[in-house]
This record gives sequence, structure tokens and C-alpha cells, in this order.
Amino acid sequence: MPMEFVLFGLLAVLLVFMIFNTRKRTKQMKAEQEEKATKTVPGAKVLLQGGIYGTIVAFDPEDLDAPALVEIAPGTVIEVHSQAILRVVEPKDAIVETPVDGMDDQIVDESTAPTVETPEETRARLERDADDK
Repeated sequence: MPMEFVLFGLLAVLLVFMIFNTRKRTKQMKAEQEEKATKTVPGAKVLLQGGIYGTIVAFDPEDLDAPALVEIAPGTVIEVHSQAILRVVEPKDAIVETPVDGMDDQIVDESTAPTVETPEETRARLERDADDK
């Protein structure tokens, strides 16, 4: 009999721990959602669930079923569910680089800089190389 009481006591302790832990997590999630809702304003940079970064154009924090409008590229606005907004991206502090030992004063020879070809230029070059063979 004493072993059964110990097991029931252990079960009761685990259940109490689980209930308190769930309450704490629920409060924390609610606070995070409220903070996200206050920071999600037009002009704010956001990260969407799919990994896409964008800028909020329109968002209604009262009606979470209404789609939010997010601009992902200049002139490209998409509608997303308000829960698709993962988080508001905080701008990082600007890093000011100071020149070290006059390294900023060097003159760069542009003739040694690599050139970048467009796909059309690459295709034309490959065709010329194939014709030369």
C-alpha cells in the first residue's frame, strides 16, 4: 500500500507542475502576441513564416482574421494572414567602420576588378566559343 501512495503523490506533483508550467507559457505567449501587435504598424520591417522579409503596408491589430498587406519588393504587395507574420525585425545598430592604418586611403585599380556578365552576354560568349571550335 505505501508504494501506491508514493506513486499517486508523484503523479499529483507532476500534474501540478504541468499545470503551472502551462499557465506560465500561456501568459508568456500572450505577452509576446500583444507586443508583436503593437510593433506591427505600417512601415515596420517584418519576417514572414516562409522566410520572406517585407514591409507592412496595412495591418489591423483588432481584426486578426483580416489579411495584412506586406510589400516584399518595390511595387509588389501581397496579402498574408496576420499569423503569418513571425516577428518584427528590429533595425540593427549601424556599425561605423574606422579606417585602420590608412587602409581606406588606398586607390583601387578598376582594371583588376572582376567583371559581371548578364545571362545574355554569357550565352553570346558561349555561342562564340562554340563557333570558334
